[in-house]
Amino acid sequence: MKGKRLLVNSLVSTAVSLVLRSLGLWFQVVLSRRMGAAGIGLFTLVASVGSLAATFAISGIRFATTRLVSEEMGKGRLRGVGRVVRRCLAYGAVFGTLAAMLLMSGADLVSARFLGDTRTALALRVLALGMPFISAGAVLGGYFTGECRVGCALAGTVTEEVTRVAAAIFFLSRIRTANPELMCASVAAGNALGEIVSFLVLLALYALDFRRRRGGDTEGRGLTRRMVSIAMPLAATAYARVALNTVQHLLIPAGLRRSGASAEAALAGYGLIQGMVFPVITFPMVLFASVSELIVPELTEEQVQGNDRRISAAANMLLRLTFLFSAAVAAFLLAFSRDLGTQIYRSPEAGRYIGLLALLMPVMYMDNITDGMLRGLGEHMYAMRVNIIDSLISTALIWLVLPKYALYGYIAILYASEIFNFSLSLGRLTRVTDISGSLRSMGVSLICALTSAALSRAAVDLTGGVHSFAGLISGGVVFAGAYLLLVTATGAFTRKEAAEALRM
Repeated sequence: MKGKRLLVNSLVSTAVSLVLRSLGLWFQVVLSRRMGAAGIGLFTLVASVGSLAATFAISGIRFATTRLVSEEMGKGRLRGVGRVVRRCLAYGAVFGTLAAMLLMSGADLVSARFLGDTRTALALRVLALGMPFISAGAVLGGYFTGECRVGCALAGTVTEEVTRVAAAIFFLSRIRTANPELMCASVAAGNALGEIVSFLVLLALYALDFRRRRGGDTEGRGLTRRMVSIAMPLAATAYARVALNTVQHLLIPAGLRRSGASAEAALAGYGLIQGMVFPVITFPMVLFASVSELIVPELTEEQVQGNDRRISAAANMLLRLTFLFSAAVAAFLLAFSRDLGTQIYRSPEAGRYIGLLALLMPVMYMDNITDGMLRGLGEHMYAMRVNIIDSLISTALIWLVLPKYALYGYIAILYASEIFNFSLSLGRLTRVTDISGSLRSMGVSLICALTSAALSRAAVDLTGGVHSFAGLISGGVVFAGAYLLLVTATGAFTRKEAAEALRM
Protein backbone atom coordinates (compact mmCIF):
# COMPACT_ATOMS: atom_id res chain seq x y z
CA MET A 1 0.00 0.00 0.00
CA LYS A 2 1.37 3.42 -0.91
CA GLY A 3 1.05 4.62 2.68
CA LYS A 4 2.68 8.02 2.32
CA ARG A 5 0.58 8.92 -0.71
CA LEU A 6 -2.58 7.82 1.06
CA LEU A 7 -1.58 9.69 4.20
CA VAL A 8 -0.81 12.93 2.37
CA ASN A 9 -3.98 12.73 0.29
CA SER A 10 -6.03 11.92 3.38
CA LEU A 11 -4.57 14.81 5.36
CA VAL A 12 -5.18 17.29 2.57
CA SER A 13 -8.69 15.98 1.94
CA THR A 14 -9.51 15.92 5.64
CA ALA A 15 -8.25 19.46 6.24
CA VAL A 16 -10.34 20.83 3.39
CA SER A 17 -13.35 18.74 4.37
CA LEU A 18 -13.15 19.98 7.95
CA VAL A 19 -13.32 23.56 6.73
CA LEU A 20 -16.22 22.76 4.41
CA ARG A 21 -18.07 20.76 7.05
CA SER A 22 -17.64 23.67 9.46
CA LEU A 23 -19.06 25.96 6.80
CA GLY A 24 -21.95 23.55 6.28
CA LEU A 25 -22.67 23.33 10.00
CA TRP A 26 -22.62 27.12 10.28
CA PHE A 27 -24.98 27.30 7.31
CA GLN A 28 -27.29 24.80 9.00
CA VAL A 29 -27.38 27.02 12.08
CA VAL A 30 -28.21 30.02 9.89
CA LEU A 31 -31.02 28.08 8.22
CA SER A 32 -32.42 26.84 11.53
CA ARG A 33 -32.66 30.41 12.81
CA ARG A 34 -34.03 31.77 9.54
CA MET A 35 -36.47 28.97 8.72
CA GLY A 36 -37.16 27.35 12.10
CA ALA A 37 -37.27 23.63 12.84
CA ALA A 38 -40.48 23.21 10.80
CA GLY A 39 -38.93 24.96 7.79
CA ILE A 40 -35.83 22.79 8.08
CA GLY A 41 -38.11 19.75 8.18
CA LEU A 42 -39.91 20.91 5.04
CA PHE A 43 -36.69 21.38 3.09
CA THR A 44 -35.36 18.03 4.35
CA LEU A 45 -38.35 16.42 2.65
CA VAL A 46 -37.42 18.25 -0.56
CA ALA A 47 -33.82 17.14 -0.19
CA SER A 48 -34.86 13.50 0.22
CA VAL A 49 -36.60 13.59 -3.17
CA GLY A 50 -33.65 15.49 -4.63
CA SER A 51 -31.36 12.75 -3.35
CA LEU A 52 -33.43 10.15 -5.16
CA ALA A 53 -33.24 12.17 -8.39
CA ALA A 54 -29.49 12.64 -7.96
CA THR A 55 -29.05 8.91 -7.46
CA PHE A 56 -30.80 8.30 -10.77
CA ALA A 57 -28.67 11.00 -12.42
CA ILE A 58 -25.45 9.37 -11.20
CA SER A 59 -26.64 5.75 -11.62
CA GLY A 60 -23.44 4.22 -10.29
CA ILE A 61 -21.15 6.09 -12.69
CA ARG A 62 -18.90 7.77 -10.12
CA PHE A 63 -17.72 4.50 -8.63
CA ALA A 64 -17.54 2.90 -12.07
CA THR A 65 -15.26 5.73 -13.24
CA THR A 66 -13.02 5.41 -10.18
CA ARG A 67 -12.80 1.63 -10.51
CA LEU A 68 -12.06 1.63 -14.25
CA VAL A 69 -9.50 4.42 -14.02
CA SER A 70 -7.78 2.58 -11.14
CA GLU A 71 -7.71 -0.65 -13.17
CA GLU A 72 -6.27 1.07 -16.23
CA MET A 73 -3.66 2.82 -14.11
CA GLY A 74 -2.81 -0.36 -12.20
CA LYS A 75 -2.09 -2.19 -15.47
CA GLY A 76 -0.26 0.77 -17.05
CA ARG A 77 -2.85 1.30 -19.79
CA LEU A 78 -2.70 5.09 -19.97
CA ARG A 79 -4.70 5.63 -23.15
CA GLY A 80 -7.55 3.66 -21.64
CA VAL A 81 -8.05 6.34 -18.98
CA GLY A 82 -9.23 8.95 -21.49
CA ARG A 83 -11.56 6.45 -23.13
CA VAL A 84 -13.03 5.59 -19.73
CA VAL A 85 -13.88 9.24 -19.05
CA ARG A 86 -15.47 9.80 -22.47
CA ARG A 87 -17.72 6.77 -22.16
CA CYS A 88 -18.66 7.61 -18.60
CA LEU A 89 -19.52 11.19 -19.53
CA ALA A 90 -21.84 9.96 -22.28
CA TYR A 91 -23.50 7.59 -19.80
CA GLY A 92 -23.85 10.42 -17.27
CA ALA A 93 -25.32 12.81 -19.81
CA VAL A 94 -28.16 10.39 -20.60
CA PHE A 95 -29.12 9.70 -16.99
CA GLY A 96 -28.61 13.29 -15.81
CA THR A 97 -30.92 14.65 -18.50
CA LEU A 98 -33.57 12.02 -17.78
CA ALA A 99 -33.42 12.80 -14.05
CA ALA A 100 -33.93 16.52 -14.74
CA MET A 101 -36.90 15.88 -17.03
CA LEU A 102 -38.59 13.50 -14.60
CA LEU A 103 -38.14 15.78 -11.60
CA MET A 104 -39.27 18.87 -13.51
CA SER A 105 -42.40 17.27 -14.94
CA GLY A 106 -43.33 15.36 -11.77
CA ALA A 107 -42.81 18.15 -9.22
CA ASP A 108 -46.51 18.91 -8.75
CA LEU A 109 -47.48 15.25 -8.41
CA VAL A 110 -44.68 14.45 -5.98
CA SER A 111 -45.33 17.51 -3.80
CA ALA A 112 -49.08 16.90 -3.58
CA ARG A 113 -49.28 13.10 -3.43
CA PHE A 114 -46.07 12.02 -1.72
CA LEU A 115 -44.71 14.96 0.26
CA GLY A 116 -48.17 16.10 1.22
CA ASP A 117 -47.25 19.77 0.88
CA THR A 118 -47.60 21.70 -2.39
CA ARG A 119 -45.14 24.33 -1.11
CA THR A 120 -42.31 21.97 -2.11
CA ALA A 121 -43.09 21.90 -5.86
CA LEU A 122 -41.10 25.03 -6.73
CA ALA A 123 -38.01 23.81 -4.88
CA LEU A 124 -38.18 20.47 -6.69
CA ARG A 125 -38.24 22.20 -10.07
CA VAL A 126 -35.22 24.30 -9.11
CA LEU A 127 -33.30 21.20 -7.98
CA ALA A 128 -34.01 19.60 -11.38
CA LEU A 129 -31.81 22.21 -13.09
CA GLY A 130 -28.70 20.79 -11.45
CA MET A 131 -29.21 17.10 -12.30
CA PRO A 132 -27.18 16.93 -15.58
CA PHE A 133 -24.30 18.70 -13.85
CA ILE A 134 -24.44 16.30 -10.90
CA SER A 135 -23.93 13.30 -13.17
CA ALA A 136 -21.17 14.91 -15.23
CA GLY A 137 -19.43 16.19 -12.11
CA ALA A 138 -19.61 12.69 -10.60
CA VAL A 139 -17.69 11.31 -13.59
CA LEU A 140 -14.94 13.91 -13.36
CA GLY A 141 -14.76 13.55 -9.59
CA GLY A 142 -14.49 9.78 -10.00
CA TYR A 143 -11.70 10.27 -12.54
CA PHE A 144 -9.62 12.44 -10.22
CA THR A 145 -10.23 10.06 -7.30
CA GLY A 146 -9.14 7.08 -9.40
CA GLU A 147 -6.00 8.98 -10.37
CA CYS A 148 -5.41 9.84 -6.68
CA ARG A 149 -5.32 13.53 -7.68
CA VAL A 150 -7.06 14.69 -4.54
CA GLY A 151 -6.42 18.39 -5.09
CA CYS A 152 -8.42 18.46 -8.31
CA ALA A 153 -11.32 16.52 -6.82
CA LEU A 154 -11.35 18.82 -3.81
CA ALA A 155 -11.39 21.91 -6.03
CA GLY A 156 -14.80 20.84 -7.32
CA THR A 157 -16.06 20.08 -3.81
CA VAL A 158 -14.87 23.41 -2.42
CA THR A 159 -16.41 25.32 -5.30
CA GLU A 160 -19.72 23.52 -4.91
CA GLU A 161 -20.01 24.09 -1.16
CA VAL A 162 -18.93 27.72 -1.16
CA THR A 163 -21.22 28.55 -4.09
CA ARG A 164 -24.11 26.65 -2.53
CA VAL A 165 -23.90 28.48 0.78
CA ALA A 166 -23.20 31.94 -0.65
CA ALA A 167 -25.97 31.70 -3.24
CA ALA A 168 -28.55 30.36 -0.78
CA ILE A 169 -27.80 33.10 1.75
CA PHE A 170 -28.05 35.73 -0.99
CA PHE A 171 -31.39 34.39 -2.23
CA LEU A 172 -32.74 34.09 1.32
CA SER A 173 -31.74 37.68 2.03
CA ARG A 174 -34.04 38.83 -0.80
CA ILE A 175 -37.09 37.30 0.88
CA ARG A 176 -38.76 39.84 3.14
CA THR A 177 -41.49 37.63 4.63
CA ALA A 178 -41.53 34.24 6.34
CA ASN A 179 -42.52 32.30 3.23
CA PRO A 180 -41.53 28.59 3.54
CA GLU A 181 -42.08 27.96 -0.18
CA LEU A 182 -39.68 30.69 -1.29
CA MET A 183 -37.17 29.80 1.43
CA CYS A 184 -37.01 26.18 0.30
CA ALA A 185 -36.69 27.29 -3.33
CA SER A 186 -33.86 29.65 -2.36
CA VAL A 187 -31.86 26.87 -0.70
CA ALA A 188 -32.58 24.59 -3.68
CA ALA A 189 -31.33 27.32 -6.05
CA GLY A 190 -28.09 27.49 -4.08
CA ASN A 191 -27.67 23.73 -4.40
CA ALA A 192 -28.29 23.76 -8.16
CA LEU A 193 -25.93 26.68 -8.75
CA GLY A 194 -23.26 24.95 -6.69
CA GLU A 195 -23.46 21.85 -8.88
CA ILE A 196 -23.20 23.89 -12.08
CA VAL A 197 -20.16 25.92 -10.98
CA SER A 198 -18.46 22.82 -9.55
CA PHE A 199 -18.83 20.97 -12.86
CA LEU A 200 -17.35 23.88 -14.80
CA VAL A 201 -14.31 23.95 -12.51
CA LEU A 202 -13.79 20.18 -12.80
CA LEU A 203 -14.18 20.34 -16.56
CA ALA A 204 -11.50 23.03 -16.81
CA LEU A 205 -9.14 20.99 -14.62
CA TYR A 206 -9.77 17.86 -16.68
CA ALA A 207 -9.07 19.71 -19.92
CA LEU A 208 -5.71 20.79 -18.53
CA ASP A 209 -4.98 17.34 -17.13
CA PHE A 210 -5.91 15.53 -20.35
CA ARG A 211 -2.67 16.57 -21.99
CA ARG A 212 -0.81 14.19 -19.69
CA ARG A 213 -2.74 11.23 -21.13
CA ARG A 214 -2.14 11.88 -24.81
CA GLY A 215 1.21 10.12 -24.87
CA GLY A 216 0.01 6.73 -23.60
CA ASP A 217 0.59 3.81 -25.91
CA THR A 218 -1.74 1.14 -24.51
CA GLU A 219 -5.42 0.99 -23.67
CA GLY A 220 -7.83 -1.48 -22.16
CA ARG A 221 -10.46 -3.42 -24.05
CA GLY A 222 -14.17 -3.78 -23.56
CA LEU A 223 -14.46 -0.53 -21.63
CA THR A 224 -18.13 0.02 -22.40
CA ARG A 225 -19.03 -3.50 -21.31
CA ARG A 226 -16.93 -3.16 -18.15
CA MET A 227 -18.47 0.25 -17.39
CA VAL A 228 -22.02 -1.02 -17.75
CA SER A 229 -21.28 -4.19 -15.76
CA ILE A 230 -20.12 -2.06 -12.82
CA ALA A 231 -22.46 0.93 -13.08
CA MET A 232 -25.81 -0.71 -13.83
CA PRO A 233 -25.90 -3.21 -10.94
CA LEU A 234 -24.78 -0.41 -8.64
CA ALA A 235 -27.43 1.87 -10.11
CA ALA A 236 -30.20 -0.68 -9.60
CA THR A 237 -29.26 -1.30 -5.98
CA ALA A 238 -28.74 2.42 -5.36
CA TYR A 239 -32.22 3.14 -6.76
CA ALA A 240 -33.72 0.63 -4.37
CA ARG A 241 -31.82 1.87 -1.35
CA VAL A 242 -32.34 5.58 -1.90
CA ALA A 243 -36.01 5.03 -2.80
CA LEU A 244 -36.43 3.21 0.50
CA ASN A 245 -34.59 5.97 2.33
CA THR A 246 -36.86 8.53 0.70
CA VAL A 247 -39.89 6.55 1.79
CA GLN A 248 -38.45 6.50 5.30
CA HIS A 249 -38.09 10.28 5.28
CA LEU A 250 -41.70 10.63 4.15
CA LEU A 251 -42.92 8.16 6.78
CA ILE A 252 -41.19 9.88 9.70
CA PRO A 253 -43.37 13.04 9.78
CA ALA A 254 -46.40 10.90 8.99
CA GLY A 255 -45.56 8.54 11.85
CA LEU A 256 -45.09 11.45 14.23
CA ARG A 257 -48.48 12.82 13.23
CA ARG A 258 -50.01 9.39 13.90
CA SER A 259 -48.44 9.50 17.37
CA GLY A 260 -50.60 12.54 18.13
CA ALA A 261 -48.40 15.45 17.05
CA SER A 262 -49.77 18.24 14.87
CA ALA A 263 -48.51 18.60 11.30
CA GLU A 264 -46.28 21.56 12.27
CA ALA A 265 -44.93 19.77 15.36
CA ALA A 266 -44.21 16.64 13.30
CA LEU A 267 -42.19 18.68 10.80
CA ALA A 268 -40.39 20.39 13.69
CA GLY A 269 -39.46 17.07 15.33
CA TYR A 270 -38.29 15.66 12.02
CA GLY A 271 -36.27 18.80 11.31
CA LEU A 272 -34.75 18.68 14.79
CA ILE A 273 -33.27 15.20 14.29
CA GLN A 274 -32.41 15.30 10.59
CA GLY A 275 -31.54 18.95 10.12
CA MET A 276 -30.00 19.89 13.48
CA VAL A 277 -28.79 16.86 15.45
CA PHE A 278 -27.34 14.78 12.61
CA PRO A 279 -25.11 17.57 11.22
CA VAL A 280 -23.48 17.80 14.67
CA ILE A 281 -22.95 14.11 15.37
CA THR A 282 -21.74 13.35 11.84
CA PHE A 283 -19.46 16.40 11.69
CA PRO A 284 -16.34 14.57 12.98
CA MET A 285 -16.91 11.78 10.45
CA VAL A 286 -15.23 14.01 7.88
CA LEU A 287 -11.87 12.85 9.28
CA PHE A 288 -12.49 9.31 8.02
CA ALA A 289 -15.01 9.94 5.26
CA SER A 290 -12.15 11.13 3.08
CA VAL A 291 -10.17 7.98 3.79
CA SER A 292 -13.23 5.85 3.01
CA GLU A 293 -13.28 7.25 -0.53
CA LEU A 294 -9.52 7.48 -1.11
CA ILE A 295 -8.91 3.89 0.01
CA VAL A 296 -10.99 2.57 -2.91
CA PRO A 297 -8.43 3.12 -5.72
CA GLU A 298 -5.55 2.16 -3.40
CA LEU A 299 -7.09 -1.21 -2.52
CA THR A 300 -8.12 -1.78 -6.12
CA GLU A 301 -4.54 -1.33 -7.35
CA GLU A 302 -3.19 -3.66 -4.63
CA GLN A 303 -5.85 -6.26 -5.45
CA VAL A 304 -5.05 -6.13 -9.17
CA GLN A 305 -1.37 -6.65 -8.32
CA GLY A 306 -2.12 -9.48 -5.84
CA ASN A 307 -0.70 -7.79 -2.70
CA ASP A 308 -2.89 -9.57 -0.13
CA ARG A 309 -0.55 -8.91 2.79
CA ARG A 310 -0.63 -5.15 2.26
CA ILE A 311 -4.41 -5.22 1.93
CA SER A 312 -4.72 -7.01 5.29
CA ALA A 313 -2.31 -4.59 6.98
CA ALA A 314 -4.21 -1.59 5.62
CA ALA A 315 -7.60 -3.00 6.69
CA ASN A 316 -6.40 -3.68 10.24
CA MET A 317 -4.83 -0.28 10.60
CA LEU A 318 -7.87 1.60 9.27
CA LEU A 319 -10.28 -0.25 11.53
CA ARG A 320 -8.15 0.41 14.61
CA LEU A 321 -7.70 4.09 13.83
CA THR A 322 -11.39 4.53 13.09
CA PHE A 323 -12.45 2.95 16.37
CA LEU A 324 -9.83 4.91 18.30
CA PHE A 325 -11.27 8.12 16.88
CA SER A 326 -14.96 7.25 16.94
CA ALA A 327 -14.84 6.10 20.56
CA ALA A 328 -13.42 9.51 21.46
CA VAL A 329 -16.16 11.31 19.52
CA ALA A 330 -18.89 9.26 21.20
CA ALA A 331 -17.52 9.87 24.69
CA PHE A 332 -17.12 13.63 24.15
CA LEU A 333 -20.61 14.01 22.66
CA LEU A 334 -22.05 12.06 25.58
CA ALA A 335 -20.32 14.27 28.14
CA PHE A 336 -21.06 17.63 26.50
CA SER A 337 -24.29 16.97 24.58
CA ARG A 338 -26.53 19.54 26.25
CA ASP A 339 -23.84 22.20 26.03
CA LEU A 340 -23.44 21.53 22.30
CA GLY A 341 -27.16 21.87 21.69
CA THR A 342 -27.35 25.10 23.69
CA GLN A 343 -24.26 26.75 22.22
CA ILE A 344 -24.86 25.76 18.58
CA TYR A 345 -28.64 25.95 18.23
CA ARG A 346 -29.73 27.58 21.51
CA SER A 347 -31.76 24.40 21.96
CA PRO A 348 -31.33 22.16 25.03
CA GLU A 349 -33.72 19.73 23.33
CA ALA A 350 -31.27 19.31 20.42
CA GLY A 351 -28.55 18.66 23.00
CA ARG A 352 -30.64 15.93 24.62
CA TYR A 353 -30.95 14.06 21.31
CA ILE A 354 -27.24 14.53 20.60
CA GLY A 355 -26.56 12.68 23.86
CA LEU A 356 -29.04 9.93 23.02
CA LEU A 357 -27.34 9.30 19.66
CA ALA A 358 -23.74 9.70 20.85
CA LEU A 359 -23.03 5.99 21.40
CA LEU A 360 -24.11 5.29 17.82
CA MET A 361 -20.99 7.02 16.51
CA PRO A 362 -18.47 4.12 16.74
CA VAL A 363 -20.84 1.84 14.83
CA MET A 364 -21.64 4.49 12.22
CA TYR A 365 -18.01 5.48 11.63
CA MET A 366 -16.77 1.88 11.50
CA ASP A 367 -19.53 0.95 9.05
CA ASN A 368 -18.52 3.84 6.80
CA ILE A 369 -14.86 2.81 6.58
CA THR A 370 -15.77 -0.90 6.22
CA ASP A 371 -18.03 -0.15 3.26
CA GLY A 372 -15.19 1.85 1.66
CA MET A 373 -12.83 -1.10 1.96
CA LEU A 374 -15.41 -3.50 0.57
CA ARG A 375 -15.89 -1.25 -2.47
CA GLY A 376 -12.14 -1.13 -3.04
CA LEU A 377 -11.95 -4.93 -2.91
CA GLY A 378 -14.71 -5.39 -5.50
CA GLU A 379 -17.38 -6.24 -2.91
CA HIS A 380 -19.52 -3.22 -3.73
CA MET A 381 -22.53 -5.31 -4.71
CA TYR A 382 -22.53 -7.10 -1.36
CA ALA A 383 -22.36 -3.77 0.47
CA MET A 384 -25.27 -2.46 -1.59
CA ARG A 385 -27.38 -5.57 -0.92
CA VAL A 386 -26.81 -5.19 2.79
CA ASN A 387 -27.84 -1.54 2.59
CA ILE A 388 -31.05 -2.45 0.76
CA ILE A 389 -31.98 -5.11 3.31
CA ASP A 390 -31.22 -2.65 6.09
CA SER A 391 -33.43 -0.02 4.45
CA LEU A 392 -36.30 -2.47 4.02
CA ILE A 393 -36.22 -3.45 7.68
CA SER A 394 -35.87 0.17 8.82
CA THR A 395 -38.80 1.28 6.67
CA ALA A 396 -41.03 -1.42 8.16
CA LEU A 397 -39.95 -0.50 11.69
CA ILE A 398 -40.62 3.20 11.10
CA TRP A 399 -44.13 2.38 9.94
CA LEU A 400 -44.81 0.16 12.95
CA VAL A 401 -42.90 1.84 15.79
CA LEU A 402 -43.13 5.63 15.29
CA PRO A 403 -46.91 5.98 15.84
CA LYS A 404 -46.46 4.53 19.32
CA TYR A 405 -43.03 5.71 20.47
CA ALA A 406 -42.47 8.87 18.35
CA LEU A 407 -38.90 10.23 18.28
CA TYR A 408 -37.60 7.80 20.90
CA GLY A 409 -38.77 4.96 18.71
CA TYR A 410 -36.91 6.50 15.77
CA ILE A 411 -33.70 6.65 17.79
CA ALA A 412 -34.07 2.97 18.72
CA ILE A 413 -34.54 2.15 15.02
CA LEU A 414 -31.36 4.05 14.13
CA TYR A 415 -29.35 2.00 16.59
CA ALA A 416 -30.80 -1.31 15.41
CA SER A 417 -30.26 -0.38 11.76
CA GLU A 418 -26.61 0.68 12.14
CA ILE A 419 -25.65 -2.33 14.26
CA PHE A 420 -27.31 -4.73 11.80
CA ASN A 421 -25.64 -3.11 8.78
CA PHE A 422 -22.18 -2.97 10.33
CA SER A 423 -22.32 -6.56 11.59
CA LEU A 424 -22.98 -7.90 8.09
CA SER A 425 -20.38 -5.66 6.45
CA LEU A 426 -17.70 -6.54 9.00
CA GLY A 427 -18.50 -10.23 8.61
CA ARG A 428 -17.95 -9.97 4.86
CA LEU A 429 -14.67 -8.11 5.33
CA THR A 430 -13.37 -10.89 7.59
CA ARG A 431 -13.97 -13.36 4.74
CA VAL A 432 -12.10 -11.40 2.08
CA THR A 433 -9.11 -10.31 4.19
CA ASP A 434 -7.57 -10.95 7.60
CA ILE A 435 -8.62 -8.29 10.11
CA SER A 436 -8.12 -10.24 13.33
CA GLY A 437 -5.36 -7.90 14.52
CA SER A 438 -7.65 -4.86 14.59
CA LEU A 439 -10.10 -6.17 17.19
CA ARG A 440 -7.79 -6.59 20.17
CA SER A 441 -7.43 -3.08 21.57
CA MET A 442 -10.94 -1.77 21.01
CA GLY A 443 -12.12 -2.39 24.56
CA VAL A 444 -9.11 -0.55 25.98
CA SER A 445 -9.72 2.38 23.63
CA LEU A 446 -13.34 2.67 24.76
CA ILE A 447 -12.38 2.67 28.44
CA CYS A 448 -9.77 5.37 27.74
CA ALA A 449 -12.37 7.49 25.92
CA LEU A 450 -15.02 7.23 28.66
CA THR A 451 -12.46 7.97 31.39
CA SER A 452 -11.22 11.03 29.49
CA ALA A 453 -14.79 12.25 29.03
CA ALA A 454 -15.49 11.95 32.75
CA LEU A 455 -12.29 13.81 33.64
CA SER A 456 -12.90 16.64 31.17
CA ARG A 457 -16.53 17.03 32.28
CA ALA A 458 -15.48 17.20 35.91
CA ALA A 459 -12.74 19.73 35.11
CA VAL A 460 -15.16 22.00 33.23
CA ASP A 461 -17.80 21.79 35.97
CA LEU A 462 -15.23 22.65 38.63
CA THR A 463 -14.32 25.82 36.75
CA GLY A 464 -17.93 27.00 36.45
CA GLY A 465 -19.40 24.97 33.59
CA VAL A 466 -19.93 25.82 29.93
CA HIS A 467 -21.32 29.27 29.22
CA SER A 468 -19.83 29.86 25.76
CA PHE A 469 -17.94 28.14 22.97
CA ALA A 470 -14.75 28.86 24.92
CA GLY A 471 -15.97 26.47 27.61
CA LEU A 472 -16.57 23.76 25.02
CA ILE A 473 -13.13 24.30 23.53
CA SER A 474 -11.44 24.10 26.92
CA GLY A 475 -13.34 20.90 27.65
CA GLY A 476 -12.22 19.50 24.30
CA VAL A 477 -8.59 20.37 25.02
CA VAL A 478 -8.70 18.63 28.41
CA PHE A 479 -10.42 15.63 26.85
CA ALA A 480 -7.91 15.35 23.99
CA GLY A 481 -4.94 15.61 26.34
CA ALA A 482 -6.29 13.00 28.74
CA TYR A 483 -7.22 10.65 25.90
CA LEU A 484 -3.81 10.84 24.23
CA LEU A 485 -2.07 10.16 27.55
CA LEU A 486 -4.29 7.20 28.37
CA VAL A 487 -4.08 5.69 24.89
CA THR A 488 -0.29 5.94 24.96
CA ALA A 489 0.02 4.64 28.52
CA THR A 490 -2.21 1.62 27.89
CA GLY A 491 -0.65 0.78 24.53
CA ALA A 492 -3.95 1.10 22.68
CA PHE A 493 -1.96 2.69 19.85
CA THR A 494 1.84 2.91 19.67
CA ARG A 495 4.47 4.76 17.70
CA LYS A 496 5.49 1.49 16.09
CA GLU A 497 1.99 1.06 14.68
CA ALA A 498 2.01 4.62 13.38
CA ALA A 499 5.28 3.89 11.58
CA GLU A 500 3.80 0.71 10.12
CA ALA A 501 0.88 2.72 8.76
CA LEU A 502 3.30 4.83 6.75
CA ARG A 503 5.07 1.75 5.36
CA MET A 504 1.89 0.00 4.16
